[in-house]
Amino acid sequence: MAPASSPAQSRAPSTGEPRLALVTGGSGGIGLEFARLLARDGFALILVARDAARLEEAARDLQTAGASDVQVRVADLADPAAVDRLAAEIARTELDVLVNNAGFGAYGPFVDADLAATEGMIATNIAALTLLTRAVLPGMLARGQGRIVQVASTAAFAPGPFAAVYAASKAYVLSFSEALSEELSETQIAVTALCPGPTHTGFAARAGMGATRVFRGPVADARTVAEAGYLAMLAGKRVEVVGLANRLMTFAVRLAPRRFLARVSRRAYAQPPED
Repeated sequence: MAPASSPAQSRAPSTGEPRLALVTGGSGGIGLEFARLLARDGFALILVARDAARLEEAARDLQTAGASDVQVRVADLADPAAVDRLAAEIARTELDVLVNNAGFGAYGPFVDADLAATEGMIATNIAALTLLTRAVLPGMLARGQGRIVQVASTAAFAPGPFAAVYAASKAYVLSFSEALSEELSETQIAVTALCPGPTHTGFAARAGMGATRVFRGPVADARTVAEAGYLAMLAGKRVEVVGLANRLMTFAVRLAPRRFLARVSRRAYAQPPED
């Protein structure tokens, strides 16, 4: 693959050898769209998700569209044992690309949060992403090439009242990715934090956030987000915020006092009053 410092490219570079990418949360949304782009450019795929039926359907869809090699791994990344098994496999596999896309959120006052769901969110959004990244890095460094995409969120840039754990988990992903990018800056390994805003993926419905102001404004489609992330990955960009409005927002956020940001975020995450 091209060096991390190379300019943006419209397609993946050809190495003359099979290339392999693993995508978590690959059964739908941003993960599946990312897989389509990788398959288009000749990558063999390993898709990971917890829903076996949706995962098999995604694999068939990709193969029908021309993907030459699609494997699936059914795994719930909220389960530490499942993550350990997947990490062990990754450590033995010559991956060229890792896309850590799996994650979920929850909405409501933290004091009322379901503890099991909260633990699962931390395990999926933070622990699994961290451990899978650690598993893939030694092999990438030994081969002298690799790309890692960590799907964060624009929620990473500010506190998220009523989505406190989710926003904090995405802040971790962004900070971890930026730090790792710097550690690897003298290698040919690039780490990209992809930060989409509200996106049509089913996330809002699962998190119970569909009626909040966050999702009542412009909402991107998963394909647009994946394309932005894919080009950023090929270019070796450290952070990709998707959409002009989101880029302006995240720039302004960096300049604003944290307490002010929390108040603004509280209004954004507020549910509209009932009729």
